[in-house]
Amino acid sequence: MPDDVEPRDLDKVARGELKTLSKENADWVAKHLVMAGRLIDEDPEEAHKHALSAGRRAGRISVVRETIAITAYQVGDYALTLRELRTYRRISGRDDQLPLMVDSERGLGRPERALELGRSVDVSTLDAQVRVSLAIAMSGARLDLGQPQAALGELEIPQLDRTKAFSYSPALFAAYGTVLEDLGRPDEGEKWLELADRAEDALAALEHGGDDGETVEIVEEDVDVSDERPVGLDDVGVGALQDLGDVEPEPREGVDDLNGPEHESDEQHDEEQGQHDETADPETAPQGTDHVDDHRG
Repeated sequence: MPDDVEPRDLDKVARGELKTLSKENADWVAKHLVMAGRLIDEDPEEAHKHALSAGRRAGRISVVRETIAITAYQVGDYALTLRELRTYRRISGRDDQLPLMVDSERGLGRPERALELGRSVDVSTLDAQVRVSLAIAMSGARLDLGQPQAALGELEIPQLDRTKAFSYSPALFAAYGTVLEDLGRPDEGEKWLELADRAEDALAALEHGGDDGETVEIVEEDVDVSDERPVGLDDVGVGALQDLGDVEPEPREGVDDLNGPEHESDEQHDEEQGQHDETADPETAPQGTDHVDDHRG
């Protein structure tokens, strides 16, 4: 553990979850979580080890199980990701990691189950960022099944608004443009991909306080975050992006007709794959298959 790591470096909401632990234990868990966050991009394997170490000390804390799941996803262990996120959902009662669960089902080669899982929750109860991530994951599952038209329909949600850019907009625009290209509509797809780049540039300019010549309008959304752990998502929009043509989303034809039965319960999954309420050791954790994302941002 590096000398410069302090428990106070952990997000205060996450630290609040550790109050049920002894102070000494809480401090060590906090340090491991800080290191997991610090290393997740540059060294995901080492980040995963820190998450597992935190799990051995605090296996019934939701933020710990969530961290294990996220790091497991980064190292390609989709089976462990699913088990940890099911436990996270039971402990926290939250659905904010549903897109990651859907994409992990895809990673395990089960796109049908991914779609069932994505339909198991009322999307109107999800935050905009989670709703967009879920739509992208569901669209990817449709592509896995060779259903590009349905994949396009999954992305035609209210957040697909070409006149405003939020933190989720570049990924959504890019996913939409990619599916259009898969459908043999390269001109339309190119315009949406260009729009994704423009949205990303405008958001970067706003974040750094720069001025790249765009007319930027700030739009504030009323978002209730009183009970949510901050995840660094931007709820400030950038408006007045230049329209790049008359391309409009197509009507969502036939997508609802493809909906199947509700996803089986977590308990049924646990019966199939084994109950996993405690953290798996790295030596015994089953490894998922390699996963190639179709259009994740």
